[in-house]
Order: sequence, then structure tokens, then C-alpha cells
Amino acid sequence: MTTIGTRKLGTTGPVVGALGLGAMGMSDLYGSADERESIATIHAALDAGMNLIDTADFYGSGHNELLIARALRERRREDVVLSVKFGSRKNPDGSFQPAPYDVSAVAVRDRLAQSLRRLDTDYIDIYRPSRLNPEIPIEETVGALREMQEAGWIRHIGLSEVGADSIRRAAAVATISDVQIEYSLLSRGPEEAILPVLRELGIGLTAYGVLSRGLLSGHWSVDREVGAHDFRAALPRFNGDNLAANLRLVEELGRVAAELGATTGQVAIAWVAAQGADIVPLVGARRVDRLTESLGAAGLTLTPEVLARIEAAIPAGAAAGNRYMDAQLHLLDSERG
Repeated sequence: MTTIGTRKLGTTGPVVGALGLGAMGMSDLYGSADERESIATIHAALDAGMNLIDTADFYGSGHNELLIARALRERRREDVVLSVKFGSRKNPDGSFQPAPYDVSAVAVRDRLAQSLRRLDTDYIDIYRPSRLNPEIPIEETVGALREMQEAGWIRHIGLSEVGADSIRRAAAVATISDVQIEYSLLSRGPEEAILPVLRELGIGLTAYGVLSRGLLSGHWSVDREVGAHDFRAALPRFNGDNLAANLRLVEELGRVAAELGATTGQVAIAWVAAQGADIVPLVGARRVDRLTESLGAAGLTLTPEVLARIEAAIPAGAAAGNRYMDAQLHLLDSERG
């Protein structure tokens, strides 16, 4: 299997594989997953040098953390960089409770204690709020995270889906290793205001949704059936005319990929990685074969000419439909710049 290189998350963050593993789909939101295959995928990722594993305490209401703990029992803890989000709340039926998110100082300590127990570890490498709550100052949340860092329970402090102003306010309270945000050929929102601030402050970017939740994988089609427990069925980009328009863009990207002897998904991942050495793309593979395909992106070299052709295939702003439903989109601090 391909072995990838490394990148550093910001000026003070950990050194991680050039690609990270997003584990959400192994427990939540994309329908059912095979647990043995999920564990095999985690093992294969670690063997390839993909040591950054991203999870959240609400993925599967704790199932994802327990799954990762089982997968890591035979691995050295120091060889893994665990990134954990908290703050979102769920109902007993698995549905998400509406915002506001619980990111108070009390929640930081309580949710961290539970994650440490489920992950069977005495520290978490990067701990971050999943979203902000406008009624709770970010200074309160980051201040509590700094206390947990000083106590040794977390190694680094991260953020997720935050705008430029919030990043500056957080960085005035504590050192921030990275910001996790959706970034892909179809979601280029961070480029205007967020990326410049991250680079000014020496903060890394962990990019999730690099395949736009499967749209850019080359494996999606207009007649694909989406399961009842797959939240993509409600996303604007996966519906009706929007889906057809987006898949036409993907077809253009596929033509570029074919000329490179690569898959569409590999080119989409490599494009994100090519936007800067301070960016670490997260790959949401749930199966070893999908992981193996994604790892091939690490071996692609995209020349300026190829990058231009990729962006001609999918120009900035070309995506049809928003990345989330309106009810969720307006809650994102990152959407406010």
C-alpha cells in the first residue's frame, strides 16, 4: 500500500500524515457500515502513515470513539494523532438537537472526560468545538480548553467551522493548532477571508469534505439510491437539477483525471493538498479499497498547467446548491467570513 509523506499542522501543531482519516462515516450519517471493515480501514490508514484520525463524541453518540479505541488496542498510542470534536447534541433516536451548541466551559470538561474514557486514553492530541454558540463567547470556550491543555488532558487546541474574526479572538486566548473546515473544488469558501488569516497567524487547515461527501469521488450517479439514514438525501447538492449539474462538473474533472492516469477522486484530493503545505485533507473512507484509492492522491504531482485545467473543469463558485441545508448553513460562523 502507498506510504504518504508528512505535514505539520500550523507552526506549533503536531506532525501528521499528508492525508488524514475522517472516521465519521464508520458510525453515522452515511448509512450502515461494517465494523470489521472499518477497523481494517483504520489499520490500513495507520500502516500507510495516515496517523491523524478525526472523530467526534457525537458520531454515533459515542460509537465512533469506542470503535477507534478497539482499533487502536494493538497500536502504540504515540503513533496516533487523535482529533476530537465536541459540542453537538443528539436525541435518543440519533437525530441532532437544534443549536445552540454546548461549548461552555462546563461542557468542555464534561465532554472531554467522557471522550477520554471511551477512547481509552489519558490525553487527546487535538480537541475542538464542532461549532460555535453565539451566546457563549469563544474566549470562554478556548479558555477552558487552555486549562485542559495546561493540565495535560489535551495536547493541542483546534477549532471548526469558524470565521476570521473568531479565529483572531481565539488565538488571543490560546495557541491554535488548526481549523477544521469544509474545503474542496465545490466548496471554496475558506479562500477569501479564512485562509489568509490562518496563514498570517501560523494556524493549519484540516480540510474535510474534500470529495464533497462523495460527489467528487467519481462513484456517484443521478440514479443512486440514498438510504433512509444517509443525511446526504437532504443536502441541496444531492437533489434534482442540482445533482445533475454537479455531476456534469464531475464528468469534466474525470476527463482531466483520465489523462493523468488517475481517478476522479484522487485528483480532487490532490487539488486540495496542492493548495498549500499547511493544508491536510481528511479522507472519509469506510472501506480498505476506497482508502487505497484515496492514498493514490499522495503520489500525484499537479503542475500549474494541470491545476489550471482542473479549475477550468470546476471553476470557483460553480457548485449547484449549498453545502448544507439553509437551517444549518446560517448557524455556521465560517459562513460569516
